[in-house]
Amino acid sequence: MKIRGSSLYLSWVSLFFSSIAIILTVFTLVQYSRLRNDYPPEMVIAGVPVGGLDPQTAAQRLLQVYSLPVEIHYGDAIIQLDPNLIGFQPNTESMLAAADLQRTGASFWRGFWNYLWNRKSATTEVPLVATHSEERLRAYLTSEIAARYDQPPIPAQPIPGSTEFQPGQPGQVIDVDRAVILIGDAMRSPSQRVVQLAPVYISAGRPSKQNLQLLLEEIIGQDNFDGIVGIYLLDLQTAEELHFAYRAGENLPVNPDITFTASSTIKIPIMVTAYQHFNGRLDDETAALMLDMIKKSENPPADSLMRVIDEARGPLIVSETMKALGLQNTFLAGYFYDGAPILQIFHTPANTRTDVNTDPDNYSQTTPSDIGSLLEDIYQCSQTGGGTLVAAFPGQIDQTSCQEMIQYLVEDKIGVLIQSGVPEGTAVAHKHGWVTDPSGVIHNVSDAAIVYTPAGNYILAIYVYHPNQIIWDEVSKMYADLSRAIYNYFGLAVQ
Repeated sequence: MKIRGSSLYLSWVSLFFSSIAIILTVFTLVQYSRLRNDYPPEMVIAGVPVGGLDPQTAAQRLLQVYSLPVEIHYGDAIIQLDPNLIGFQPNTESMLAAADLQRTGASFWRGFWNYLWNRKSATTEVPLVATHSEERLRAYLTSEIAARYDQPPIPAQPIPGSTEFQPGQPGQVIDVDRAVILIGDAMRSPSQRVVQLAPVYISAGRPSKQNLQLLLEEIIGQDNFDGIVGIYLLDLQTAEELHFAYRAGENLPVNPDITFTASSTIKIPIMVTAYQHFNGRLDDETAALMLDMIKKSENPPADSLMRVIDEARGPLIVSETMKALGLQNTFLAGYFYDGAPILQIFHTPANTRTDVNTDPDNYSQTTPSDIGSLLEDIYQCSQTGGGTLVAAFPGQIDQTSCQEMIQYLVEDKIGVLIQSGVPEGTAVAHKHGWVTDPSGVIHNVSDAAIVYTPAGNYILAIYVYHPNQIIWDEVSKMYADLSRAIYNYFGLAVQ
């Protein structure tokens, strides 16, 4: 009887504990099921912990975090940028759907088993899905931040009555491209929502080309020259041009350009034509003629070179070469020696103008822009071995021949005109010229140059004409002043 009573007791005890276990299991299952309806403790959506939250509460938290302003520090200014201003929109539906998929996709019983043993599952992360308008962000940076807080540079300004410039003031501006990246990253971060924008420092820079032109016109007026001045300036770094003509306070049209007597600057086209004829290589005798023509500016060597090219048509071959390069206003109609006949009458867009007259020589004419363009062709060929000259005369002119042409032009060391306006030692590859009438009066002076400077190289062609007489000292001073002002203008880039 005692044995049977003990067994019954043990049965009741076992039944009690089994009931307790079942109740605990059911309770734990119910508790786990309730927890499973919310996001697991390790769930992170868009960098925001949402463990234990239901989807609606999680969505509210996401919107709360990502609606906080981004704090922008720019110089001494602190700007609060509302994400709505740039159309920032987190896609909560998409992110919650991805989180729900992860929440419900795992095995129920495996999760319950881990829950029973208090095992933490791996952190589950859903990346941010959001969009914003880069266009609106750029507009905000430009109109709100840059307009209010930028300090634009103040360019140097010409000093009236001189060839010098008043130094400008450097500035600082926002780097919009960099700011777009940094602010976009901050908008997409739940915690790193402060952006430091470093300004970009900008040098003062040069005055505008229009201001430079005003200075040059002022110089012409101060030097009391009331004839016609044609100026062509080309920045060989930026390809920016300054091209104008001026007469006694009046700007003259330059389209088409104004024709001038070419005088000895026509020897640059002769030089190019000779190199083309000799396929880019000169023998010793031809090289000696070239040196005398350019360095000494002698006319007989020029005639000799053209006779070698073509005894009867040498000057016309030079004209045809210029036409092949697109220089419609440059020609040579005869040899230099006294009594040489005119071989052809040329009508060009420049010399058929009726609104301005420089009484150009029927033998030899050009324009500042034509001769400037030819110098540009030589320069580009000497630098890269390409350009218009090589394209027009393949196999006849190359980089070496163009470098030789530059060296010949450097040998023209007259020490006045454009050369007198630059510091000693500055390389100036140029050809100068002037013409006197039978009574010895000068009416035309010209100089066309490639000027090499530490701040950048440029081409400058200046042609002047006076119907009565050019006073050499006055015009020489004007040339020097114009050249010095332009040299100083380019020098502003390295200050």
